[in-house]
Amino acid sequence: MTALIGTLLALACALTNNVGFLFKHRGACAAPEVDFRHPFATARSLFGSRLFSIGMAIAAAAWLLHVAAMAVAPLSLVQSVLAGGVVLLALMAQRSFGLAISPRQWTGIVLTAVGLLVLGVTLPSVHGAHSRFSPAAMTAFEASLLVLGALLIAGRHLGASARLQGFMLGAAAGIMFGVSDVAVKALSGIMGAHGITGLFSLWLPIAAAGSVTAFYASAKGLQDGDAVPVIAVTGTATNVSGIAGGILVFGDPLSPHPVAFTAELIAFALVLVAAWLTPGAAGVDTAPGGAPAALAA
Repeated sequence: MTALIGTLLALACALTNNVGFLFKHRGACAAPEVDFRHPFATARSLFGSRLFSIGMAIAAAAWLLHVAAMAVAPLSLVQSVLAGGVVLLALMAQRSFGLAISPRQWTGIVLTAVGLLVLGVTLPSVHGAHSRFSPAAMTAFEASLLVLGALLIAGRHLGASARLQGFMLGAAAGIMFGVSDVAVKALSGIMGAHGITGLFSLWLPIAAAGSVTAFYASAKGLQDGDAVPVIAVTGTATNVSGIAGGILVFGDPLSPHPVAFTAELIAFALVLVAAWLTPGAAGVDTAPGGAPAALAA
């Protein structure tokens, strides 16, 4: 019974999160351009957009549903359900929000869902908090993600194609969300060992910096890119960063069975191939300000 409840909560989370992202996309496109040099003014302008504020409120509800799902069902089950969320995203964007999706993008979306689903099914269940970590491994992992995220944010200035700007910012946002998630996981372990004094740790500002950077990168990515590829890569990068952090930092195991282990390697490869396919142009007609014509007010 609890597994059924967890499945329903995870499905509700996937649906709610996608709706929130699509509203944030519409709101971000209606707001002034995100300027990383003026974060407070940018935040005011974003939240001054009614649709963006609605999207953030919906995203907060999705987070609560995610927490509830993980509280009553195995993490692997929750991950498996959420993996299908990228397909739900594409269907909702196409049917309800009038966004066009190319066959190449559909291929990337399906490969993403399959890869994440395989990982959710084959990765062994981890019991308990499992939040012990090596400071050296944690530092190296978080530093690597921060550098990768920064390179993606600066991609346009480093010679990357302007067409990929939104997609790269979406990937950067997902990686920065991953930085925050891994840091929060570390904080939970430190607080478990040292109580409230565990908050006075390097990982608290790292978690905050990751979340704030992800917020701005996501908003800018939604302004510069097509909604579905940007949203899909944000979620995928977050999931993959979290899975990698669990394995490399907290010692979460890969499957000991050769067949399942091979499937996990193939799943990671599918996600990488999907990341190459998904940014393909969808041919969406846009109204001034970057909003799809069918959605322009």
